[in-house]
Amino acid sequence: MPEAPKAKESKEKSASPAKKKSSGRADFASVAGLAVAIIGILGGLLMEGGKIKDIAQLTAAIIVLGGTFGAVMVSTPLKVLKSALKRLTSVFLDDSPDLNGAAQDLIGYATKARKNGLVSLEQEAEKIPDLFLRKALSLAVDGTDLQEIRKMLELEIGIEEQKADSEAKVFECAGGYAPTVGIIGAVLGLIQVMKNLANIDEVGHGIAVAFVATVYGVASANLFFLPAGSKIRARAGAEIHRKELILEGVSGIVEGLNPKLIRLKLEAYTERVEPKAVKAAKAGKESGKEAGKPAEAAAKTEEKPLPV
Repeated sequence: MPEAPKAKESKEKSASPAKKKSSGRADFASVAGLAVAIIGILGGLLMEGGKIKDIAQLTAAIIVLGGTFGAVMVSTPLKVLKSALKRLTSVFLDDSPDLNGAAQDLIGYATKARKNGLVSLEQEAEKIPDLFLRKALSLAVDGTDLQEIRKMLELEIGIEEQKADSEAKVFECAGGYAPTVGIIGAVLGLIQVMKNLANIDEVGHGIAVAFVATVYGVASANLFFLPAGSKIRARAGAEIHRKELILEGVSGIVEGLNPKLIRLKLEAYTERVEPKAVKAAKAGKESGKEAGKPAEAAAKTEEKPLPV
């Protein structure tokens, strides 16, 4: 008889490995950090008796952002620029990889391979959604030499690291250009002020407006562009860390190491990875201890001899 749809779904869920990344939820550090910085600057301006409209200059924003983006386009290949803009979502979305889940999956594969041989992982390898893990296990199942597997996967990791580095440099370049473009905007503003020196009342106001471009340039560089480049590097580093974990796990499977040794090996990359059965047993023991505490205390009070 064919299996019920629910039974099939549950079977597939149990067979499929944990997802590579956590759900793309908002990154609190990025969102809150940017908000705190803006509120702090505007709050300080208001406390000094200034007004928000004093720095709300559309022309200054156009000069700084347009000039910065143009300079970045000149210094960066278009393909890298496009991939960097796509990577921008990782600054505000927390897509950190699940290292514990990946380690548990690898230990499960190691256990099965030790019992039934590497060939038993062939069907599971084809269903793995993570491309890197699927490639690594497929190479192992096909009988590829361990040294060749390491060379191929390390090459892929190195290329991804270079790609992430070039994407981070796009924002770092923008952070370097923005303050200079802001100075250009300030000079352009001062040129307009010099034309109206006859009207002394307008000179002071014009100088204040001219320096808004400098504020925009320095603020955009230090509050967004440079931090965004750092966050992209951090995200890429976490992903490379996950792939190195997979590489070590698959290498252990090919070598035929005991799953316990593989677990100890992977603990260098993540928190202590314990089998689910051990976790359940520990939880049961702890609950049993808590339940038995009142009874033990009562027994101790009963056994205690009465004072003479």
